[in-house]
Amino acid sequence: MTVSETLSGALEAYALRSGRAFTRPKAVLFDMDGVLYDSMPGHCRAWKMMCDEAGILADADEFFAYEGRTGASTINLLFERQYGRGADDETCRRLYSRKSAFFKAMGEPPLMPGAREAVDAVLTHGAKCVLVTGSGQSSILEKLDRDYPGAFGMRVTAHDVLRGKPDPEPFLMGLSKACAEPWCAIAIDNAPLGVMSASRAGIFTIGVRTGPLPEGALKEAGADIEINSMSACAEILSKLL
Repeated sequence: MTVSETLSGALEAYALRSGRAFTRPKAVLFDMDGVLYDSMPGHCRAWKMMCDEAGILADADEFFAYEGRTGASTINLLFERQYGRGADDETCRRLYSRKSAFFKAMGEPPLMPGAREAVDAVLTHGAKCVLVTGSGQSSILEKLDRDYPGAFGMRVTAHDVLRGKPDPEPFLMGLSKACAEPWCAIAIDNAPLGVMSASRAGIFTIGVRTGPLPEGALKEAGADIEINSMSACAEILSKLL
């Protein structure tokens, strides 16, 4: 099946689930970690190092599944599992600060191959780029203006939301910033929680399998189309735009 045929089927399915036909998009909403940057391996190592230091039992790979959660949400999940209770606000701040320090010490993560081409495709066709990330990691957020100059003036981060992914709140906020309706937008995410969030917001959702997820996992989470790289995403965006 060609890319055009796959897209045609996905757009028909989107119209059925949303009750509205997809129209020429005004905005594309990008996740950050695992989409714009190949940063998830570093995040997972940093979470594991923080857990080891704090005596919290965890496996590094499990943090791929938590991507999209706010830091406090992830810490509360770990505490509920190990201690049967959530962490207080001060503990969340302290532990997330340690995780952030470990991540920053690893150096700047590389761009995800194909991500710059995907962003350029959006800007070339006159649509808006919006960042929608569950991260509040200042060290990587500050890189955006250098790596994607002029692209991400509109941002939704962990500092802006109350609930975070998989709740639709972050992507609904992104739509609001772009002044776009769901059927006039595209969301790109690489994690099940992010895909759920975008799909629940009613947006045509591209799931990019850049992490260690089984084939079909992002479709199961609600992606309208699942692909294996940001290079493929750039090609799809050019057709949709």
